[in-house]
Amino acid sequence: MLRPVDHSSSGGETGLHARVLDELGTAVCGGELAAGSVLNIDELVDRHAVSRSVIREVLRVLASMGLIETRRRVGVLIRPAEAWNVFDPQVIRWRLASAGRMAQLRSITELRTAVEPHAAWLAAGRISPDDASDLVGVAAKMWAAGQAGDEDKFLRLDIEFHRRVLAASGNEMFGKLRELVAEVLTGRHHYHLMPHHPDQQALQLHADVAAAIQRRDGEAARRAMVQIMEQAFDEMKSMWEQTTG
Repeated sequence: MLRPVDHSSSGGETGLHARVLDELGTAVCGGELAAGSVLNIDELVDRHAVSRSVIREVLRVLASMGLIETRRRVGVLIRPAEAWNVFDPQVIRWRLASAGRMAQLRSITELRTAVEPHAAWLAAGRISPDDASDLVGVAAKMWAAGQAGDEDKFLRLDIEFHRRVLAASGNEMFGKLRELVAEVLTGRHHYHLMPHHPDQQALQLHADVAAAIQRRDGEAARRAMVQIMEQAFDEMKSMWEQTTG
């Protein structure tokens, strides 16, 4: 798992729910429970050593994500991947934990390539002076963290940078993609698909995006963000070839 599932309390039924949800979600998204498989509630109760109420609540959550459905006289059925809510952060996390990790990273990066350059272009025309100054500050801190080799700090700042750009676009639907961006950046970091030390070009491109947005040059912001996305593709491709070569 990339990180614990976020629940408001720990222990008791909540802790059991979180554990079973992660186990079943990972099994479905990883293909261990294949599409068309039928789940038996009593078997799940025995296998996971929890109450029926916990299993039913877990199944309710999985159904809300499109991973399963209940059919009369059939039972709880695993749904095919095309039925899943692929924008749900937990589904993304489970897919990143599976053998299909690179396909998940690629699909989100393709989505980012379509959205984030336009978000940067919009932000240049809509951002407030204070928010633009803050964005430049985040880019500067990213540079310092990258130069220092502080991977954890760099990751936090990278997530914050892209969140701010999406929010500054003024498009509420773009803004909602911040969780997907956080998951893909965290996934690349967690599975060692990101350089230990960001190269100078990556650091410079983030600074270029921030500076272009601050001076309200939408086209320059868009171009720099496109280059960030292209570099992300190249890094993943190169590092994947190293791990499988």
